Amino acid sequence: MNTARRTLIKGAAALGALSAASTVAIAQPFLFSPTTELMPKGKKRRVVVLGGGWGGLSTARHLRDTAPELEVVLLEKNPLFWSCPLSNKWLVDVVDTAFLVHSYPAAAKRFGYTYVQTEITDIDRDKKRVHTAQGYVDYDWLVVSAGIRVSYEPWFGNDRQAIAYTNTHYSSAYVPSAEHLSLKQKIQAFKGGTIVMTLPPPPHRCPPSPYERACLMANHFQKHKIPAKIVILDPKPRIAPIGGGYRLAFDDLYDDIITHVPNAGVRELDPYNKVIKTAAGDFKFDDAIFMGHHQAADLVWKLGAVGKTADGKPTNWAAVHPEFYNMKDDPQVFVIGDSVGAVSPQFGHYPKSGHVANRMGHSVAGYIAQQSKGQPLTPRIIDNLCFMLVNTEPLEAISVKFEYKMGLEGHLVQTLTDDNDRRQALWQEDLLWYGTKIADMVGS
Repeated sequence: MNTARRTLIKGAAALGALSAASTVAIAQPFLFSPTTELMPKGKKRRVVVLGGGWGGLSTARHLRDTAPELEVVLLEKNPLFWSCPLSNKWLVDVVDTAFLVHSYPAAAKRFGYTYVQTEITDIDRDKKRVHTAQGYVDYDWLVVSAGIRVSYEPWFGNDRQAIAYTNTHYSSAYVPSAEHLSLKQKIQAFKGGTIVMTLPPPPHRCPPSPYERACLMANHFQKHKIPAKIVILDPKPRIAPIGGGYRLAFDDLYDDIITHVPNAGVRELDPYNKVIKTAAGDFKFDDAIFMGHHQAADLVWKLGAVGKTADGKPTNWAAVHPEFYNMKDDPQVFVIGDSVGAVSPQFGHYPKSGHVANRMGHSVAGYIAQQSKGQPLTPRIIDNLCFMLVNTEPLEAISVKFEYKMGLEGHLVQTLTDDNDRRQALWQEDLLWYGTKIADMVGS
């Protein structure tokens, strides 16, 4: 029995226990008022973590190791942890649901922090207070790890009807939500025709993943003999990252299905009549996956952490220290993960990936421990690693590694290494990497 199969069986066996455990922390809104104190503070100083993705889970888990003298509270609106990394594989049934879904209450109990399922409504930095649908929570340190928001305003302005229609019928499934299920049903019910896929302009969440999604969709259509065409409308001048590996996959495996169109920034979209106009031409479609512009999460805007350009316009990303991820005017408030803004004049943003969020969570747990003890912050340089599955028979992946160091000019320098040779060994490494990260965050 191969590693992938053993892992899937283990994940399936855990699903029953997961569904039972996950109900423990589901909030009961009618018992609370938003104007009351949800969690009175005790004698311990408190760290409140907003968002239970790869960054938030890592922060909460490792704070119990680095700063056991502090109280740690994780606030998250979802009752279950849904992992976006590996979700492309789930769309075409390479992995099952239990592989991606894990219990917040079980992780909190295992690592000794408090998890509360609730909607976060506002942040008051003057009072050091987070407002939720069930009441407010005061903090000494705040860590915001809320991912991204998808913005369609650059295409539609304030046409809320067009935005809602596009999000309903052509959603990108780039945040943990019912959009993933909708997209999976779309792929599996597709009978033939042209699917257009737009890529967000950089920077965006998990840069190589849209190409992986196209490969896995093409593989599914090929396997089931569905007469489909996938047109990738890419605003960039070339495939990046892992350009060589993806180009080989497109040409060798899916030449009759995938067409990659570079320099195809969106100029106009008519979702009702199924026409999209781009800088590279106009395209009609039968169905679509429209990945709108990515920005820092709503909570980062509520926090007042979004940076500004030289002419005073929002950068759309959090302005934080490039190594410590805290705010200049509020050093005990941290933003980590995909919402982080540019950190280097050489490469701009860190890749917005689960691996980076996890590593930032490790680092911030250490920084808060140092602040708690009155120690100076010691930089912890992170890295990034991504595996992308491009074939399922056999299971073959490609990968990209990002390494960082402090350059002679005093800013971070990035070295990128593409592994374009698709092979089964990289898929096995992907499973090992994922299993190690999941164990680190939730312990299972």
